[in-house]
Amino acid sequence: MANRGPSYGLSREVQEKIEQKYDPELESRLVNWIIVQCGEQIEHPPPGRQHFQTWLMDGTLLCKLINSLYPKGNEPIAKISESKMAFKQMEQISQFLKAAEIYGVRTTDIFQTVDLWEGKDMAAVQRTLMALGSLAVTKDDGCYKGDPSWFHRKAQQNRRGFSEEQLRQGQNVIGLQMGSNKGASQSGMTGYGMPRQII
Repeated sequence: MANRGPSYGLSREVQEKIEQKYDPELESRLVNWIIVQCGEQIEHPPPGRQHFQTWLMDGTLLCKLINSLYPKGNEPIAKISESKMAFKQMEQISQFLKAAEIYGVRTTDIFQTVDLWEGKDMAAVQRTLMALGSLAVTKDDGCYKGDPSWFHRKAQQNRRGFSEEQLRQGQNVIGLQMGSNKGASQSGMTGYGMPRQII
């Protein structure tokens, strides 16, 4: 972790707001999913934001997680390092983020390396893992392990095809969004520039 002193004023207020977004219940669901998904003897971390950050900080679990979502032999991260060097660990987090984006997680849902490494925004880390889990459940390709109810299924595309004849018929219909001219008349209208008669 970075060696930073306490923040004051507006910086402190902003950090407190970010920390309020962190969800302890979501943390336990994500920990359970990562342990089940990786399928190894992984030690369960003590509850709490700081412990969750320390558990994921070296990037090895994240890399194992993304690799487990692919069939054997197609893993996106070929070599997972167990190095204790800071730059190697940050590099692994970056590899996970690139692989998550390739997997289909939207760029807006992906955290930045410092959010995890320095513990700046652990809620963003949770958001990324939730998006990844939802995608894995939605893909339903047999690689997801765990309870499907842990994540929401994403909406699937529902394309509709119309024949040329149906499209031509639709051009003749005036949609109700355009309004209607039924019952409209100009009775009671006065000419332009004439004062209105008040009786």
